Amino acid sequence: MSAADILSQTATPGPRTVEIDIEGMTCASCVARVERKLGKLDGVSASVNLPLESAVVTVPAGISNQQILDTVKATGYSATLKHDAGSRPATNPHPGATREGSGADANPESAAQEHKAHGGTAATLLPLLVTAAILTIPVFLFSMFTALQFPHWGWVVGILTLPVVTWAAWPFHRAAAINARHFSSTMDTLVSIGVSAAFLFSAVTLAMDPMLTAHGSAMEGHAPLYFEVSAVVVTFLLLGRYLEAKAKAKAGDALKALLELGAKEATVLRNGIEVKIPAAELAVDEIFVVRPGEKIPTDGVVTDGSSAVDTSLITGESVPVDVSVGEPVTGATINTSGRLLIRATRVGSETTLAQMGKLVSTAQAGKAPIARLADRISAVFVPVVLIIAVVTFGLWLLFSLPVISSAELQSAFTAAVAVLIIACPCALGLATPVGLLTGTGRAAQLGILIKGPQVLEDTRTVDTIVLDKTGTVTEGKLSVVDVVPLTQVPAADVLRLAGAVESHSEHPIAHAIAAHAADAGTLPEVTDFTSSPGGGVRAGIEGRAVLAGRAGWLEENHVVLTAEAKSALIDQQQRGTTAIWVAVDGEAVGLIALKDTIKAGSEAAISRLKELGLRPILLTGDNMAVALQVAAAVGIAAEDVHAEVLPEGKVAAVAQLQADGATVAMAGDGVNDAAALAQADLGIAMGSGTDVAIEAADLTVMGNDLGQVATAIALSRKTLGTIKTNLFWAFFYNAIGIPVAALGLLNPMIAGGAMAASSVLVVANSLRLRRFGR
Repeated sequence: MSAADILSQTATPGPRTVEIDIEGMTCASCVARVERKLGKLDGVSASVNLPLESAVVTVPAGISNQQILDTVKATGYSATLKHDAGSRPATNPHPGATREGSGADANPESAAQEHKAHGGTAATLLPLLVTAAILTIPVFLFSMFTALQFPHWGWVVGILTLPVVTWAAWPFHRAAAINARHFSSTMDTLVSIGVSAAFLFSAVTLAMDPMLTAHGSAMEGHAPLYFEVSAVVVTFLLLGRYLEAKAKAKAGDALKALLELGAKEATVLRNGIEVKIPAAELAVDEIFVVRPGEKIPTDGVVTDGSSAVDTSLITGESVPVDVSVGEPVTGATINTSGRLLIRATRVGSETTLAQMGKLVSTAQAGKAPIARLADRISAVFVPVVLIIAVVTFGLWLLFSLPVISSAELQSAFTAAVAVLIIACPCALGLATPVGLLTGTGRAAQLGILIKGPQVLEDTRTVDTIVLDKTGTVTEGKLSVVDVVPLTQVPAADVLRLAGAVESHSEHPIAHAIAAHAADAGTLPEVTDFTSSPGGGVRAGIEGRAVLAGRAGWLEENHVVLTAEAKSALIDQQQRGTTAIWVAVDGEAVGLIALKDTIKAGSEAAISRLKELGLRPILLTGDNMAVALQVAAAVGIAAEDVHAEVLPEGKVAAVAQLQADGATVAMAGDGVNDAAALAQADLGIAMGSGTDVAIEAADLTVMGNDLGQVATAIALSRKTLGTIKTNLFWAFFYNAIGIPVAALGLLNPMIAGGAMAASSVLVVANSLRLRRFGR
């Protein structure tokens, strides 16, 4: 699809999600204005992210991408298309959505210039900051220390200040002018007006009284000039914005590092010859070679060889995973030992790494409910501040009546300028998105994907966690320990038939039975295979109808279970095994007994979940005897065990807990967990599970360790706590600073420094999340 096609797209089957880059935003007011303007388009909703300088826009059919871009530009900012996700519904974005080309802006050079004018990157700000600092130092010294003053020093100071308030402060003035053209205002409006007012007041004062500083240091008191206020405020604000730009770039390092993990080259086999190609050119089903020490370039299945694969880059787990023929591998992981031949199964945007990047990016671009408060305030904040500044100036003069002296006029002016400068809502605009950016980035480094900012709010209120047993608390790698024949059918035939029918199922139990049976001999062909999640499987084998599964599944298929057969089942359950029925032509012919092992870290993980205030509940389709043994081993109370639960029963169990007043999280990894994950207030998918489980979840743990679930909840709560701290201090700063300035108790220079410092402190507080778990 060409850029022109993307831009003109209007005929879409339903709502779609469009991501755009927006250049020129500087504060929360900018964010609120863009969202408000886009929201006026019929059916359009937008979430704008300040530190990422991007927006995720939900667009209905009939609205083109060009209309979205034009609306943003009409608001006063530069907008370019990041990618169009028209192929995926807006309500359930697919994590592997393809990125289309950008270049939607008709004038990239103009866009870059506008971005620079609005503040831009640390590199574009540095020359302005250095120039302002060099000129501001003498301005400040000459103005504040009478010992350094000389005849007509005011004119020298004014001339030195002029480049600072014009060229160095140009980002503020240009942004203010653009906003004024659209009858709106932002923090740049406050800065531009405050700095310009201080300079012009001083210039007019000096022009009206050329002899004001003619006597140098012999002059008594401080001359009514505020050149140093203009220069120092601009320098402080440029310093703050420069530090912000560097810190915001650092906050996004985790996502950038994640996206750069992939291998750059791949060695493919073509006509028996090894050929090196860029990894991006790999095609599905192509065979490629990975030698020891090399990164696996894309997701695939091993076709030859065996090795141990270091998956720490993706899962956060340090122990290498053994792989052999037929087992899946993930792109960006490292082959540590043997030579592998791998068939590519996913390439480009469909790979696990690309999906991780997409999920992290989507989460960072979203907006937590807590951020809406800041947005509502910022929408009216700047106009209110302008009014407060005017009222402050007026009241100072009013209280000076009937005679207004020059000193009182200076005091009124100083108070009004201090109000304008101290009120700039930079910290308010950065409080939520920078915290979210850093927290989700750190989570990605730990192998944890947070699907959206709403998840942070959910983790705060969760008090109960439902844990699926197989694959979550236990290894999920069952092994056959016994085959119990119930009729004249030999145990070997029971195993052979069970292995054949289970070989077409994705369930861990089925894999274990099929693998064990295959080791014992060749499996027969299977026809008419059907599966019932949580029940069992059925197929035609050698002209016979073979079933394998739970007792209820057999009974649904009219298989009668004798008293002797049920006694054999009870005997296996008391031994702590999981027993699967095998029936042939309507008769139960045997039991396959399997046993699972508890994951090494499950007990410690459940203990940590309890420390986080969560009540763990074990939910399983297995029998009660096995479930109770597992629960006792990991520290879950017997009354919190729900066994022999079907998939629909898992949903009902979660719903019942919610009806009883619990806020429920659930961790699971299989197809039969997907519905319950969606039902839970917080769904947590174990990354070793199926795509459908991951898609249904709010949090995804890329590894197999239950301890990562506890880490995910702890980090989410820590991120939310950081955001709340940021918002508190941002609100507190403005709430205290404005009245102090209005009362004339705050020098404009100190106000400028404090405003810049508040933004840097908010970002620095957020960056502490990068050390989480270290």
